[in-house]
Amino acid sequence: MTKAEFNGLMPTIPHQPGCYKYYDEFKELLYVGKAKDLRKRVSSYFNKNLDNYKTRKLVSLIHSIDFTVTDSEHDAFLLENSLIKHFQPRFNISLKDDKTYPYIVIKKEPFPRVFFTRRVIRDGSEYLGPFTGLYAVKELLELVKQSIPLRTCNLNLSPGNIARGKFKVCLEYHLGNCKGPCEGLQTANDYNEQLQQVRHVLKGNIADVVKELKVEMMGFAEQLQFEKAQIIKKKIESLQNYQSKSTVVNPRMDNADVASILSDDNFYYVNYMMVSKGSVIHTKTLQIEKKVEEQEADVLALALDNLRESFGSNAKEVIVPMEIDVADTTIRVIVPKAGDKKQLLDLSAKNAEIFKQEVRRKDTLLLGQATKEDNMNVLIEMQDSLHLNQLPVHIECFDNSNFQGSFPVAAMVCFRDGVASKKDYRHYHIKTVEGINDFASMSEIVYRRYKRLSEENQPLPQLVIIDGGKGQLSAALKSIEKLGLIGRMSIVGLAKQEESLFFPGDSEPLQLPYDNPAHLLIRRIRDEVHRFGITFHRQVRSKSAIKNDLEGIPGIGEKTSIELLKAFRSVKNIKTLTERELTRVAGASKARIIWNYFHGDEEAKEGGEETE
Repeated sequence: MTKAEFNGLMPTIPHQPGCYKYYDEFKELLYVGKAKDLRKRVSSYFNKNLDNYKTRKLVSLIHSIDFTVTDSEHDAFLLENSLIKHFQPRFNISLKDDKTYPYIVIKKEPFPRVFFTRRVIRDGSEYLGPFTGLYAVKELLELVKQSIPLRTCNLNLSPGNIARGKFKVCLEYHLGNCKGPCEGLQTANDYNEQLQQVRHVLKGNIADVVKELKVEMMGFAEQLQFEKAQIIKKKIESLQNYQSKSTVVNPRMDNADVASILSDDNFYYVNYMMVSKGSVIHTKTLQIEKKVEEQEADVLALALDNLRESFGSNAKEVIVPMEIDVADTTIRVIVPKAGDKKQLLDLSAKNAEIFKQEVRRKDTLLLGQATKEDNMNVLIEMQDSLHLNQLPVHIECFDNSNFQGSFPVAAMVCFRDGVASKKDYRHYHIKTVEGINDFASMSEIVYRRYKRLSEENQPLPQLVIIDGGKGQLSAALKSIEKLGLIGRMSIVGLAKQEESLFFPGDSEPLQLPYDNPAHLLIRRIRDEVHRFGITFHRQVRSKSAIKNDLEGIPGIGEKTSIELLKAFRSVKNIKTLTERELTRVAGASKARIIWNYFHGDEEAKEGGEETE
């Protein structure tokens, strides 16, 4: 849309609050925005000199404009939010997070179990979280186990099973970690009271649990049951120790959400903290790519709304560095100037700044998107740290794997100029080695790789990394010697545990600093060869399993096997099907063959029993 075309459209756009939508020539939604005055806001895209490249690109693609008038600016904010979530236009900021966060689930069943999961299933169970780190979940579950006796078994504790005496108490009961509901030694009401304590702990409300435990401890003490009172005292201490680790601002403070925002040329960084009973119980920082020129207040409002939804926050107070619109009008927006709330806001900003600096550091160290100059600086650092004769612009790394001696395979990854060159990756089936022999397998693949490069007159790498210690390094070196390539490339072994580097002939390994750029690149290459090799190994094992179970059936070939697996997902599922169900995919004759193969013995057995 040209400026002249827009000027013809402009009189139709009202001076009212609302949302505007930009579409390209193919009717694809490019961008959704809100405005207090629609005509002024939309006109600014066409009548101002735009400094931002992405905004200029957006304007160049606009073919048509649509708008929706609302009663207020706040209603425009709500409409914009819902449209962005639904359509996810490519020029709006993206708040998608590819992580599957961990939860703690209270399972919907008699005497519910409490355990960690990453899958949220709509089965009526209660999911607490999400949590931002696996360590936090494990620490909380360990705290619950130490403090609140719940069952950990997966028995079906239905009233009928308990009444029939189907189960016996296990070691957990004798250790005091469970009250024995399986034998009817604990009532459902008592168990549910303990579950309520679990909910308090997981939501950061530890004070109420400590209060209940103190009453229980005093009860035991009054009955002169001092050993039981001592056990309760230890539980109270573990809860108080855990609480002391939290960042506590003021125990009398109400629940609140805290958010701050920073930005640079390419990204916004939004830090979010959930505060419960004065303690910070969850933190999360988002890195949001800048698409077009946005006000920080708008970005913060959208991010905060999404984060509150993700973490299930019901706090009625948000603490932010600027005035923002929020979806729920009952929520108080506070911009503090001093006191505990300002201290919390400063802490949030500090976390956002640390995250921002960490992103930049990772970019520089090749753990993010680095420039060619950054990559070259890391390679220069590697040449210096490893005392290499040549700059390692071409690096290859080898790893091999097997499963109890079966399916031996190997992998090689290649990095050029500090970047993965995936077209040069190679998989290998081990051909000359029987059983488990990692040294011989390494010797074989190194020989095959460089024999081929030599025969084809292809350039050799400046650095070869062998994933393994001295044994694998020696085995690879024998192949290099056999090919007459000694001195034409450097070769090192990377120990799996200590991440030490072994050089041929050296008695002591080289241990680079953990944050050394060369070390970080080597670790990245090592992780990549692991990923590539493990993926291939799984494919080989999977194909072998398919062939053994389906293609091993006389009269059933690869094509039929693949069609069956596409339709029924697994061999296990196929075994449970009737002959009629198999016929739909495999045809009548092959369905009969497959069904007889898996169920023929059962049919014969049933026939024999009837004869008797």
